Amino acid sequence: MTKKPSPKSPRKQRRRIYKAPLHAKRKFLRCRLDQFLQEEYGLRNLPIKKGDLVKVMRGQFRDTEGKVVGVDYSKVRVYIDSATTNKANGTEVQIPIHPSNLMIVKLELDNERKQLIESKMVQIAESE
Repeated sequence: MTKKPSPKSPRKQRRRIYKAPLHAKRKFLRCRLDQFLQEEYGLRNLPIKKGDLVKVMRGQFRDTEGKVVGVDYSKVRVYIDSATTNKANGTEVQIPIHPSNLMIVKLELDNERKQLIESKMVQIAESE
């Protein structure tokens, strides 16, 4: 089974992202791991999850760390507790950030994620 080549047109690439089903958008929500985590688990990136500690690498909130408060699968955005702004009426609002601008510093390890990491490590070991 071969992988379908992605189109070169930016319009078609955007359309592919917007029209993708939710289970496919989970792959778009992958986030780079910190160098220490890369060495520990042997993986370069993992899907981001609520509770992870992340560092913002680009944008207005560069070099700030915070916990992931929510993940929006339909819009492919992540909400962090330290990335907030005030509205005109004084209420505080969280700003959505694209996962490509984030780096996971500390993982929220539960049974599901531990199994995912172990299965990926086994796949890597078999391929070598």
